[in-house]
This record gives sequence, C-alpha cells and structure tokens, in this order.
Amino acid sequence: MIRKFKVQSSKFKVHPPRRTKFKVQKKFYYSLLLITYCLVTLFCACAPHKEKIYRKSKILMDTVVTVTVVSNSGNGGGKAIDATFKEMERLEKLFNFFSTESEVSRINKYAGISQVRVSPDTLDILEKALFVSEKTGGAFDVTIGPVISLYDFRKKIKPDESEIKKKLPFVNYRDLAIDRNRSAVFLKRKGMLIDIGGISKGYAADKAVETLKRCGINSGLVSVAGDIKAFGLKPDGTPWKIGIRNPGIPSDSVLVSGGLPDDIMATLDLRDGAVSTSGDYERFFILDGKRYHHILSPKTGRSAKGCRSVSVITKEGVFTDAFATGVFVLGPEEGMKLLEKMGFDGVIVDSQGKVLVTPNIRGKVEFRKVA
Repeated sequence: MIRKFKVQSSKFKVHPPRRTKFKVQKKFYYSLLLITYCLVTLFCACAPHKEKIYRKSKILMDTVVTVTVVSNSGNGGGKAIDATFKEMERLEKLFNFFSTESEVSRINKYAGISQVRVSPDTLDILEKALFVSEKTGGAFDVTIGPVISLYDFRKKIKPDESEIKKKLPFVNYRDLAIDRNRSAVFLKRKGMLIDIGGISKGYAADKAVETLKRCGINSGLVSVAGDIKAFGLKPDGTPWKIGIRNPGIPSDSVLVSGGLPDDIMATLDLRDGAVSTSGDYERFFILDGKRYHHILSPKTGRSAKGCRSVSVITKEGVFTDAFATGVFVLGPEEGMKLLEKMGFDGVIVDSQGKVLVTPNIRGKVEFRKVA
C-alpha cells in the first residue's frame, strides 16, 4: 500500500515511488560526504602547523641587527620581522647623533638656547637615561657627547689632555632638563651634547619585541650587536641560549643559538628577559702601545679602566644596555655592588681576567676558561 503525504506549504501531493528512497539515500550520502569533507578541511585548517625558526639580519643603528621569530608560517614570520625593522628604522631616525634631522641633533643644536619638543619615544629614553645616570652616580652619563666627539676610533684619533679638559665641564646629566608636561627637553648650557648610543640599542630591542608581539609572534629574539632581548621558548620548548663573549678572543660573534664558537666564554638560558654586554673589544685602537676603547669615563674623558667586559641581565633591554656601560665605568667592585643593589644579575670580567658573578645566577651560567 502506497501512503500519501503532504509537504507543508506545497500545493501538490508527492507520491514517492521506490526510486525516491534511493534518491533520499543518495542525498543523505552526499550530505554525509559533504559534512565529512568539511570536517576534514576544517581540521586541516585548524590543526597547528609545525613551528619553525625564521631569522633575518639587517644593518641598522650602525650595527648588525638580527631578528629571530618562532612561527608556523614563513610568510607571517617574515612580515613580523619586516615590521620590526621598520619600527627600529623609525627609532634610528629619532636618535641618530650624526643626522641633522634627528631629534637628538635638534636638542644639541638648541643647547643653552631653548627647549625642544620631542616625540614620546625620545622623551621616554631620555627619562630612563637620567634614571641610570643617577643610579650610577654619573658613571653612565647621557651628556657625554662633547668628549666622545673628540675621538675617532676608525682613524685612531685621540684627543690630548687639554682638549678633554675643555670639554669635561659640559658633561653633566644634571644639566639636562625634561619637561614632561610640554614633552620638551632642554640642555642648560651651550656646548652640551647628548649621545644616547649607550642606551638606544637596548631601548630599540625592547620596542622590537613589542612589535613582534603585536604581530602575533609568541616567541622570538632580537639581537642588536651586544644587546639581546628574548621572549617565549624555542620550538623544542627550551629557553633561548645566549653566549657571553670572551673578551680575550677577537671575533665579531656574540649571540649563540646553536653550536658554540670559540669566542664564547659562557652561556646562559634566557626567557622573557634581556642581556647586554659592554666590552673593551667592541671599538678600540692601539696607539704607541696603549689601548684606547670607546667606553669612556665621564669624569676623566678617557677609556674606563678595571673591566674587560660587563654583562647585565634583567627584564628590560634599555636598562641592561645602560647599566652595562655604567658598571664597566665603575669597575668590578663598585659595579658588582650596584648590580646587587638594583636586583640585576651580571657577569663581570675584570682587567686581570677574573670573573665575578652575581649570587642569583651562580650555577645557572655555564663557563668556559677565559683567555
């Protein structure tokens, strides 16, 4: 007996013959196949691709900048790195001591004349520079520009004592005034010069990591010469391994992510933090048997003595960078006291090759013999 049934909202009756059952089954199977296909496609789309390490290098801020990211997409990782380079280029234009168009140059140009309105980044880095200057008792001084300008480490030119004495009175971070309400900066005396080369690379590394995170990167590493900022873990779930250079072996290599070259004296694991190393091997020349390096004492105008290298470890690259310089100038004993007082970790190699380590990281740093 064939049963009749009505399709609601229809004006005609449907009398399904036997082949209708086949059509219904066929439609059911097609639907099932479609659902299965969609589920498989969705699964494949949502299944995480294997994360890999992507890396690019570029000359910025007068040095080699290397940005490393962990990403499941080479295209996505590359775009994040390019965005990071763009951000660092923006900062370089603001901070460049030698460019007449930079905000730093405008501040120097109007020293002793008037305030100069600056961008939030320039204001921020100068406030942090003053903070480090105060904490180091002037061992780090952002107004050291007049003395640094007397040296040319490429041409092996050093000033005589009379030239240094003329410039030293213009080195005093207390004469740098910051007006946060007006976003303005003023050097109180004509002839003063700020040079933020001792803090800008660490600051740029911090900003680079912020950019990577905004681009959706959850793990990466930024190396601006000896200033390194890391976050997250490598694809194998381990922290980033950082090498501290042996100041007794000449080389251009500082950062280690895989094997260890001969110029690495120690390694440490770094996750969500920064490390900066200042050494007398970075820029120097030897004249008449005497070594002149670029880490100058703001008090004497000469190359600081007592240390061969200083590595500082803490959360922010802007502070590891500047404090590494300040500790180097202070010397091993006073420098170690300052690190402990600030709650920073550090490794100091003194002029005799002796290694000093802050208590918190003893046993966490693997050392090789220092030449």
